[in-house]
Amino acid sequence: MDAQGIIDRRRLRRKLSFWRVAALLVVALCLVLAALAAGWRPGAALGPTIARVEVTGLITEDREMLDLLDDLAEDDAVKAVIVRVNSPGGTTVGGETLFHAVRRLAEAKPVAAEVGQLAASAGYMVAMATDRVVAHHSSIVGSIGVLFQYVDASVLLGRIGVDVAAVKSSPLKAEPSPFDPAPPEAREMIGRLVDSSYGWFKRLVTERRGFTPDQTDALSDGSVFTGEQGLENRLVDALGGEAEIRRWLEEERGVPKGLEIVEREPKREGTWGLGAATHALATNLLGFDPAAAGLAQAVAGAAGHLDGMVSLWQPPAH
Repeated sequence: MDAQGIIDRRRLRRKLSFWRVAALLVVALCLVLAALAAGWRPGAALGPTIARVEVTGLITEDREMLDLLDDLAEDDAVKAVIVRVNSPGGTTVGGETLFHAVRRLAEAKPVAAEVGQLAASAGYMVAMATDRVVAHHSSIVGSIGVLFQYVDASVLLGRIGVDVAAVKSSPLKAEPSPFDPAPPEAREMIGRLVDSSYGWFKRLVTERRGFTPDQTDALSDGSVFTGEQGLENRLVDALGGEAEIRRWLEEERGVPKGLEIVEREPKREGTWGLGAATHALATNLLGFDPAAAGLAQAVAGAAGHLDGMVSLWQPPAH
């Protein structure tokens, strides 16, 4: 073979080596992304684990979170779940759907709640859906109640000379209106709505905490309590953190000792089925903007999703 033939063969060999390595890297990346989409995280154990789920901020009807809790119930590798709550509450429907999802999960495996800074209103509703509520001494719990707020801008509109007219099929249609003071009949209607949801919330507390109706009434005036006061009032079961929950899981629920606690996140739309942190890592590696999906969610959140009654703790104004 002449010299040019030898050179051409070496070039071909180098090209083949390059494409072989590139193909292996692509396959490896696909395998990693598939594992991440299935719930595996870097450093996570491949065997049995304890899952940790974060319920933070304003609680709304969150389909991705509900799907995650249902998936954890069916995941044989997950031996127990810790629901970490740090929320002032949210919509009553959001709290209700999350409550029932946690109860379905608790029917399949041990579930405990760790209260962070705050588990109030609908946040406490979610915590008490678990079989063990653990708070810190200075955590805030409680605020059992329901709130319906509306705006009366009629005085302001009158000052700037705006008069809004309406033709309605019946007196209570579209009441309360921000354009006129609410008539007594509308306030009575709203009161019936609040009383109905409030009674349902109190029945959940009575059932989950083993109270009598009178005991529930005594704690359902909207008051909030520290974790220590919550323990005295039986709103929480113990003081501590994950160490206390692990002790309970291992000693009282038979969960194997020393299992790794692995963070599990909902598969958010726009993140390719990955968790937020993993999505940011993957998009950075591939050269895309990791903040795009989060920005869309932020815009949607700013538009507001609080349509209806809320169970939300609001600190009194001073």
